[in-house]
Amino acid sequence: MISEPVLCWGTKRRVGGTERGGGPPRNHQHPDAGGQEPPLAGSSPLTSSHPGPAPWEDQARRAGPEGVLACCFPWGSSFLKCLIFLSNFVFSLLSLLALAIGLWGLAVKGSLGSSWGGPLPADPMLGLVLGGLAFSAVSLAGCLGALCENAFLLRCFSGGILAFLVLEAVAGALVVAFWGQLQDDLEHVLRMAITDYQDDPDLCFLIDQVQLGLQCCGVASYQDWQRNLYFNCSSPGVQACSLPASCCIDPWEDGASVNDQCGFGALGLDEDAAQRVVHLEGCGPPLLQWLRSNIWAAGGYAIVVVVVQGAELLLATQLVRALAVHKRAAEREGLGPLPESHSLVTAV
Repeated sequence: MISEPVLCWGTKRRVGGTERGGGPPRNHQHPDAGGQEPPLAGSSPLTSSHPGPAPWEDQARRAGPEGVLACCFPWGSSFLKCLIFLSNFVFSLLSLLALAIGLWGLAVKGSLGSSWGGPLPADPMLGLVLGGLAFSAVSLAGCLGALCENAFLLRCFSGGILAFLVLEAVAGALVVAFWGQLQDDLEHVLRMAITDYQDDPDLCFLIDQVQLGLQCCGVASYQDWQRNLYFNCSSPGVQACSLPASCCIDPWEDGASVNDQCGFGALGLDEDAAQRVVHLEGCGPPLLQWLRSNIWAAGGYAIVVVVVQGAELLLATQLVRALAVHKRAAEREGLGPLPESHSLVTAV
């Protein structure tokens, strides 16, 4: 006994002059007066007149979960677009703010005008400018790529985020590898900073903040300021045998501004008299203890930044895949080649 082959739904064959199909019977409609059959209902650019699943549905299933999300659930693509746009809009504002602060700092210190035609100044504000410029460019690419559904801008954004992740990984590896050496060289760096205190405004600001925050003076003791050419007791200047105002116990002296003369003559006093005016303990040990106690917090912040950047990279990759799936599905359906910025949600 020969069994009849099983037919899928929508297939049909002719047996004895009649059509037999594997699916449910269709309601036949009689031709109209002109002898023409009425067109099939439900035919559109994204629906197929042939039986079975539409090509865009079949391609979406083959593309995986992101393809089904793009073709069957338009709200998913809208959510990706809004999330990428809003997050990168916030990052763009922060990056532009950092860029503006860096340019303002260079302009105030005169480093911006003096660097034209010469080597770049060794200024921390220059790093802030370059970092703000790079982050703002990448964030704007993500904003415009998500808003316009432009795959090229989204790929540029993904490449920028990937470059940032690589640089951060390299920086983290260097810090871990040289952490012991950095702790050992900390006192040497502080002594060099004391020597060049008046020569670099940024270094002067950094030393003052460390001494005010930790309530200390010098590296090992307040006598380390003898290394400075201006504060040395053998100096002929008016600051001889003096200390910076940040070494004073009460630099404000109940006033609104810092009294720059509160440390005058402090290096010439004995310890009993000096301890009533300035801090005698050096900044080396407390600064090292502060770094060791805050290294885990800094590592936690770095991990949060990496996780946020990884999430941005993943979202951008999913949106690029959804756009590619929609473009291939539209071309397969016969809508013609679509531009990369064609709207995915409205077309679906």
